[in-house]
Amino acid sequence: MKTLIRFLGLAAFEITTPQGLTILIDPFLDENPASPVHVKDLKKVDLVLVTHLAVDHLGETAAICQKFKCPVVCGPEVKVFLTEQGADPQLIRTLPWGGQVNPLGVRIRGVECHHTSFRKSPQGHYLAGQPLGFIVYISDHTRIYHSGDSAIFSDLKLLGSLYQPTVGLICACEVEKFYLEKIGLKDHYGNEMSGDEGALAADWLGVQHAILCHYFDKKDHKDIDLFLEGIQKANKNRTVPIQPYIPQAGEVIEIEDEEV
Repeated sequence: MKTLIRFLGLAAFEITTPQGLTILIDPFLDENPASPVHVKDLKKVDLVLVTHLAVDHLGETAAICQKFKCPVVCGPEVKVFLTEQGADPQLIRTLPWGGQVNPLGVRIRGVECHHTSFRKSPQGHYLAGQPLGFIVYISDHTRIYHSGDSAIFSDLKLLGSLYQPTVGLICACEVEKFYLEKIGLKDHYGNEMSGDEGALAADWLGVQHAILCHYFDKKDHKDIDLFLEGIQKANKNRTVPIQPYIPQAGEVIEIEDEEV
């Protein structure tokens, strides 16, 4: 059996499970210059996961929830924001770090994320909460970790030891300058994880597949080189090597469901 992971640009992913369920993570689509799909193009969405309130991660979650009447897993501050946008609160499952839910039979664990989740709500008040990483339990042998916008932290080793993710979706690449300037970050320097930190995170987590993300186009990023060099270095000391991926938006990665 195979799990299909399609990169949609930045931190957005579409996961198709062996059972045919479609899961979106951080569905920043309509304003995403790299995404091959927009909300109007989506034909089927069964579940949405949101790591935090940033516009380029929350994306069009409310519109997707309304269109497909699908569950959303997120933090409580994200639920408030989505509810103010018109999403049905009965469809939204909230998590703290360590919390788990099981919508549609898909087990989702919220895990620690070193970042921020803060935004002005549609009704004009300020919202803040714990940003999330996720572990998605696809099967006994396929467990997908999404880092959100986390900085590196040493307890990733603990998460790897406890939960044994097999696939890592690692946000460890500096977003292109044109987009940073568009959203007002003119002095931004470096993503929350650099490429070499992302490789170290993948090694600590113990994943077999490490998919780099947090860019629109994979051309000319120093973090990509740092990531690949870091994975190569880590593999010298591993019995099971990490397979790195640097996908272009729209590319589909197939993960075989097999015991390692």
